Amino acid sequence: MPRRRIRVTDDPLRATFAALRTELGVPSDFPPAALAEAERTPVSGPHVDATDIPLFTIDPPGSMDLDQAMHLSRHGSGYRVRYAIADVSTFVVPGSALDAETHRRVMTLYFPDLRVPLHPPVLSEGAASLLPDQVRPAALWTIDLDAEGRTTAAEVHRAMVRSRAKLDYEGVQRAIDSGTAEEPVLLLKEVGELRERLEVERGGISLRVPEQEIVERDGTYELTYRAGVPADVWNAQISLLTGMAAADLMLTYGTGVLRTLPAAPDGAVGRLRRTAEALHIDWPHHVSYAALVRSLDPGVPSHAAFLQECTTLLRGAGYTVFRDGVLPDITTHAAVAAPYAHCTAPLRRLVDRYASEICLAAVAGKAVPDWVLGAFEALPREMAEGGRLAGKAERECVDIVEAALLKDRVGEVFDGCVVEMEEDRPDVGTVQVESPAVIGRIDGEGLVLGERLRVRVVGADPGPGAAKVRFAPA
Repeated sequence: MPRRRIRVTDDPLRATFAALRTELGVPSDFPPAALAEAERTPVSGPHVDATDIPLFTIDPPGSMDLDQAMHLSRHGSGYRVRYAIADVSTFVVPGSALDAETHRRVMTLYFPDLRVPLHPPVLSEGAASLLPDQVRPAALWTIDLDAEGRTTAAEVHRAMVRSRAKLDYEGVQRAIDSGTAEEPVLLLKEVGELRERLEVERGGISLRVPEQEIVERDGTYELTYRAGVPADVWNAQISLLTGMAAADLMLTYGTGVLRTLPAAPDGAVGRLRRTAEALHIDWPHHVSYAALVRSLDPGVPSHAAFLQECTTLLRGAGYTVFRDGVLPDITTHAAVAAPYAHCTAPLRRLVDRYASEICLAAVAGKAVPDWVLGAFEALPREMAEGGRLAGKAERECVDIVEAALLKDRVGEVFDGCVVEMEEDRPDVGTVQVESPAVIGRIDGEGLVLGERLRVRVVGADPGPGAAKVRFAPA
């Protein structure tokens, strides 16, 4: 599921983000024992030779931690999707110092100026990464689809694979649009669009969250957005397809770990309606939230800002473990509108390593390894704590970026709308400014929920611990 992505090109902000990492207790260097283990020869295992499959990866330019590689082909009247996932368990020994460090970190953390990896780069960007022209161990999924894109069969096995090409989203989009893409790449559009239609049919929602960038020009800050291309969405559909297949496999097997999300409460959707009003986005009452989201263009700044706020509906997501055939009460993810599991990013997310092991055991008809079951009790809590840290880092970074944007504009007046009120304090609320798309606290008597008003910036401090934007009625 998406998070806000923010990049920064301003050096003073880099120092602020470094101070934030210290304040949050974000890990920095890996312990020497963990680094030494990461450089050891991987544990050998029963991997079949699948190096003949011409896999390819699609990632942002410059990415080196490549979790997934794919190949798509026609299969009868439908399609065959082969999806290779980095086999991290081949490198991380249960109970080792490296294993303990991954449980401490839980997930890769993304800051505007750098990322803090889950695994040492020698693994995540080297020996375990599905880099081109390198033979790598993987959990290789084979998923067959019918002519409408529905799953007819799915299985996963350990295999040695070799990616043939390292592609990026814009390059893939250009090749598809120009008709120069080879069939495995061209089929990404065909299969991706079929899966999108099935997503609409089942009531699922994929947020096309743009990248937010703040740059300094002529002594002032400007906020810009980079919207993704359709290839981003089609690629995400392959990952969703695999996560759904993994969830179904684990539910049938009777043991697993799911990514679950209950339906959003009415109040959360109501708040988004007020945000839409503030951004002049027409949202008729007969139009569902899912239909509205699909109609938006992330290349339009007001739409981009709204899509960023839509990520708040994903904050109730959690991890649910089950075993021995006793299924949990909630097995679905509301945004996916189906059972779903995180299993496609083990280099960057701890839980994916465990999900892959369960799926491999299920297909092989074997028992789940003891080290996997031994982590069940703590795994949801660990992932929740890691998610909270990632969420706090994200919110603090957004506050810093927005405060930096307005720090030289204190006293200026903007058009805004009150999108939230504190229940016990009618003089305190939250205002959404139309342009730039900034949200901040507002203090003033007589505030009315949903009210449009002119607001003055009375505070904007991008320093760590104080990075909040404050408004007052003008």
